[in-house]
Amino acid sequence: MQNIVVFTGAGVSAESGLQTFRDSGGLWENYPVEEVATPEAWHKDPAKVLHFYNLRRQQAREAHPNAAHLALARLQDYYQVTIVTQNIDDLHERAGSSQVLHLHGNVMQARSSFDNVTLYDLGENDIKMGDLCEQGAQLRPHVVWFGEAVPEYATACRMAQQAEMLIVIGTSLQVYPAAALVHEVSADCPVILITKDIDQLPENAVWYQDSAVNKVPELVEDLISQAPEC
Repeated sequence: MQNIVVFTGAGVSAESGLQTFRDSGGLWENYPVEEVATPEAWHKDPAKVLHFYNLRRQQAREAHPNAAHLALARLQDYYQVTIVTQNIDDLHERAGSSQVLHLHGNVMQARSSFDNVTLYDLGENDIKMGDLCEQGAQLRPHVVWFGEAVPEYATACRMAQQAEMLIVIGTSLQVYPAAALVHEVSADCPVILITKDIDQLPENAVWYQDSAVNKVPELVEDLISQAPEC
């Protein structure tokens, strides 16, 4: 079974109605990045940070997987599919994808502010001041803030190096180190990009200047038609 790695960015979630920090309006316009999405913001005003991510979590809960999410979940019935995503929502999982690596964390989880390995599934709950981990430290959102290291990046690199096909969806490849994943694949690995804008087109990549909901289902159907019989 061919090993396909799918790298998804904010454009996929945006098509389910979740805004990115580059969008005008919405949460990010009322809460500047430096006030809610940095370690400095957390130390200065943790209550404000928790409130912001509680709002983001509520938006994510109200969103639904779109046609791109659902198509990628279907693809795993025919290939070995691993999704590496920059998105902190759980739309890939809710669509049915079983192998999802969250590079920038998962807003549906909390983690200890004492370490980055003690995680808690939130379910329908939010995080409040006074919610503590078992070591007695305040819980914080399980997200990678601007200025923090990306703990899962090395794992994502290994996945890219083993890929027999890389499909990049909904990202302009501007956010590093995640954008560098396209350079980790082998020289003979096909690279397909589906995005409306691209910062710099990787060498030997095929670019479809289209939305995820339009192009991904079409690409998935084409790949399924080429799938080897199991």
